[in-house]
Amino acid sequence: MKASTPNIGLFGGSFDPVHLGHLLVARAAFEELALARLFFIPAAHSPFKPEREPTSPRERLKLLRLALVGQSWCEIDEQEITRGGVSYTINTVRDYARRFAGARLFYLIGADHVEKLPLWREAGELARLAEFVVIPRPGGVRRESSDEGLLRFPVPFRGRELTGFPLGVSSSQVRARVKAGLPIEPLVPNPVAEAIRNNRLYL
Repeated sequence: MKASTPNIGLFGGSFDPVHLGHLLVARAAFEELALARLFFIPAAHSPFKPEREPTSPRERLKLLRLALVGQSWCEIDEQEITRGGVSYTINTVRDYARRFAGARLFYLIGADHVEKLPLWREAGELARLAEFVVIPRPGGVRRESSDEGLLRFPVPFRGRELTGFPLGVSSSQVRARVKAGLPIEPLVPNPVAEAIRNNRLYL
């Protein structure tokens, strides 16, 4: 009997810092897409935020590891940090297509990136290698299956919208609360909050 094709989830981002919204998205993707594995892939430097210098990779990785302790269904892939420079999705997706030949690759993106997909580096090959999964906006209207409500991807991209557990939190909000001296425990896992406080990050 032929083995079924595994589904692999790829979750790229700055994770500066990782927060509960990231973890809820990852868990929703794992369940809804029946993933065999989900990989968190922290970027060295996002091409979408050229004006902002991210917190050091060492610190971001430390927080991500703390957030994922005991989560056997996912893991961290450091390849973009190891490569350095600007992190382009096509390089990472090519690597997964080679390592997991025959697998279905699902790449998670924010809704604001959908219409810009044709502008991504080597967009044609990217569209061929991976399906894109859109993270729902908190407070957004859930799309129904009618033609009018369907999420449309620019040709030749393929994908779907995650039902998810949308949570209105962002890394920039976490950083702003730290700077303002406000508690962040409701927004990030407790070990992450403690590490941010002990290492005086985002002040």
